[in-house]
Amino acid sequence: MRRLEGKTALITGIGGGMGREAALRFAAEGAHVVGCDLDERALTETIDLACAVGGAVTGSAPVDAGDATAVAAWIDEAAAAHGGIDILYNNASIQRFGAIDEISVEDWDFAIGMELNIVFYAVRAAWKHLKARGGVIVNIGSIAGTRGVEFMPQNAHGAAKAGVINLTQQLAVEGGPHGIRAVCISPGFIQTPATTFLVEDPPPALRATWDRIPLRRVGQPADVVSAAVFLASDEAAWITGVNLVVDGGGSVLG
Repeated sequence: MRRLEGKTALITGIGGGMGREAALRFAAEGAHVVGCDLDERALTETIDLACAVGGAVTGSAPVDAGDATAVAAWIDEAAAAHGGIDILYNNASIQRFGAIDEISVEDWDFAIGMELNIVFYAVRAAWKHLKARGGVIVNIGSIAGTRGVEFMPQNAHGAAKAGVINLTQQLAVEGGPHGIRAVCISPGFIQTPATTFLVEDPPPALRATWDRIPLRRVGQPADVVSAAVFLASDEAAWITGVNLVVDGGGSVLG
């Protein structure tokens, strides 16, 4: 039996990168995936890829997951269509970077909104559905939420992801009595279409960071999603409140 057989999984940002990998993999594991994305064409491509191999993926676009009203409508429609939800996978985010004396207030507010508030909006909307029959919240954090990052100034990004990690812990406490589990995955550097240019021509500081990774490679979307499949499955039924770092061992070196 597939690990997510019969479960309804809502995943934000399935148009590419880790979100597309999550949609395809969760569907392959037997889940009915309901996705959303800002980009209608990218979402349709993901749906077509899943359908080509017999996966059950549907979705809506454009949906701005940073708009509390829009994301609540998407979640309520999915729950109504499928009789509830079992998994909420908060993948979508948009970053803004800058040194503390250079990042604008507008960029700071944008990053907090599109990396932390975006998770709160989806969880708040899904909570009543998850309370109805239990379920799992999978949040995507970052190693930037656990430490300073030397190769790029990540003030807003790190602060937002630290918030996601702590929010996950609080959700685990509040959700436990209702049978709701909440888990976080904090990736290191992951090669996606948006970051491939850095892999092809990495700045010296980033190259030095990679050279310290014990497993001697950068991460791939499948590395993150494989962890998510396990944590979302019933095999992890006694795991909640964790922040699982997926970074090839880089963080153990400080």
